[in-house]
Amino acid sequence: MIKQLLPEKIFTYLNNVNFNNVNEVRLRLNTPILFNVKGKNYFLTTSGLSLNSENAIYTKQSMIDFVLQKASNNSLYTINDQLINGYVSYGAVRIGVCGELVMVNGKIKTIKNINALNIRIPHFIKNCSLPIYKLLVTDQVKNTLIVSPPGAGKTTFIRDLAYQISNKEKTVNILIADERCEITGILDSETLTNVDVYKNCTKEYAFTCGIRSMKPNVIITDEIDINKDINIIEEAMCSGVKVIATIHANNLLDLKNKKAFNDILNKQLFERFVVLSAENGYGTIEGVYNENMRCIYA
Repeated sequence: MIKQLLPEKIFTYLNNVNFNNVNEVRLRLNTPILFNVKGKNYFLTTSGLSLNSENAIYTKQSMIDFVLQKASNNSLYTINDQLINGYVSYGAVRIGVCGELVMVNGKIKTIKNINALNIRIPHFIKNCSLPIYKLLVTDQVKNTLIVSPPGAGKTTFIRDLAYQISNKEKTVNILIADERCEITGILDSETLTNVDVYKNCTKEYAFTCGIRSMKPNVIITDEIDINKDINIIEEAMCSGVKVIATIHANNLLDLKNKKAFNDILNKQLFERFVVLSAENGYGTIEGVYNENMRCIYA
């Protein structure tokens, strides 16, 4: 998929690159192209990937335009709803977009003069959630919040967790609210056998309509806004639905400093908190905590 998305010229310098290890490709106008491989940034040069910027290949506007045209199937208008939220989806690939915002009556109308792209390449790392699976799923699935900084593997973790629950808990109905098509885009229907998926929709729609129409036992979603999304999450939990979600925070201290988190903690909405980092590679499990924030795995 990534080979279809990037200009052919870029691949002339990538003969020895294993894309199973590539996490991101950054295109910034008039600056060297960067590849993030296993958490480390490399310059794309005429000799391949290098830590040295000598002979680096620079990003041209035509390269950025090529990626956007590919991602939009040659129609940027059709992806404008995504653009105004700062990203574009291409299958399971999420492309962060940066440029000039066009405002109309105080609302974002579109983004023009796009000058930077962050192409994030998803991976299915099978069994990465297994070391702590029995702490998150006992007699039933626990309400679980996955905590990690950006790019530390939280989406990869819940992707495998969805796979594991689907295959081990055959009577559990799972609904995935895949707002940006990142969770399920690289999984096929045979991999997830008892899972329903809403793609390209708001969490509010997926939770509200999904509970009413699909009767899930578990809802899995990514990157919640603790101020915006917590009401629909609490309502789902009060309806008997278990929720597995992720949130951006470097650690538990950062999480506790979020204004709305004290309410979550006081109500004990989540039964498990899983803290991830990239300390020893993406998805490093730093610890698991119960509803009282007591460490039960380190």
